[in-house]
Amino acid sequence: MSVVSTLSAGSAKDPANQLDEAQQKATNAAALIEQNWSAWLGIGLRVVLIIVIATVLRTVIRRTITKLIERMNRSAQAVDGTALGGLLVNAERRRQRSEAIGSVLRSVASFLIMGTAALMILGIFEINLAPLLASAGVAGVALGFGARNLVTDFLSGVFMILEDQYGVGDSVDAGVASGEVIEVGLRVTKLRGDNGEIWYVRNGEVKRIGNLSQGWATAGVDVTVRSDEDLAKVRETLTEVGAVMSKEEPWNERLWGPVEVLGLDAVYLDQMVIRVSAKTMPGKALGVERELRWRIKEAFDVAGIRIVGRMMLAAEEDENGNPAPAVAAPSAYASATSPQSIAASPIPPSSLSK
Repeated sequence: MSVVSTLSAGSAKDPANQLDEAQQKATNAAALIEQNWSAWLGIGLRVVLIIVIATVLRTVIRRTITKLIERMNRSAQAVDGTALGGLLVNAERRRQRSEAIGSVLRSVASFLIMGTAALMILGIFEINLAPLLASAGVAGVALGFGARNLVTDFLSGVFMILEDQYGVGDSVDAGVASGEVIEVGLRVTKLRGDNGEIWYVRNGEVKRIGNLSQGWATAGVDVTVRSDEDLAKVRETLTEVGAVMSKEEPWNERLWGPVEVLGLDAVYLDQMVIRVSAKTMPGKALGVERELRWRIKEAFDVAGIRIVGRMMLAAEEDENGNPAPAVAAPSAYASATSPQSIAASPIPPSSLSK
């Protein structure tokens, strides 16, 4: 009977004890909130304020960079199709260069702003940033060593674009490959070779670059004539060819200077070489050289001036009866009694048996 009464008394006290414990916990939580609500509210407001400021600042800077790039592209399109645009500005090249620069600037701005905001938020929560920064530094060094080729390509591409070393439409010699630039990237540059092949050149592999499309180019033609030709007549004919060519389209735009007869480049017993040169638009030197050779050949045919070479001179000497160029020197093996022929003849079997 006593045991039953004890159990009933304990069971009757359990709900009361539980209620007291719950009331005590609620009181402690309310006291904790009452004591720290201002601090927690301040932390939350500071976190929200940092996020809002970082987001607004990032958006403003990215839009500013985008508008600046668009303005650069509009200025390039304004002169595209004009004489200035054809000579000094390549719209596609400038567009790709400006977009690449804008992409780099936007990425750098986003990384700096959001990274700084994240560090500030961690500092508000009183998190020790020293181990975190040290770990990030070690990880960055390890990543840099592991992907050093990628980092080298990226940095080389950034400086190449900023310095405007070459762009779309330029003819370049990059050492590892040469051709016309069809696309410029931060890591890889695409070139189209003379036979139509496409070269993918990593920017970090380019140790030196030769741009054949900036400034001006030089077209040079060597004219070989007989040594007994009248030099005054030859110079007059070449000068007339250059004057006529510089007045006709499209050569009047591609030639940036008069066609000059520089004089004798070499003199031999049977021929002489005359050098003709002209300053041309970048990338148009080869076409000007071909047209010059065509016109010079036609003008020399009309004027009776013969363009000669080694093979032609040798053929003319053969026609004049000089057998030396056409007939080979006599061989010692042609005579059966010569010492060379006897030494080269096989030993008879009879002598071997003796």
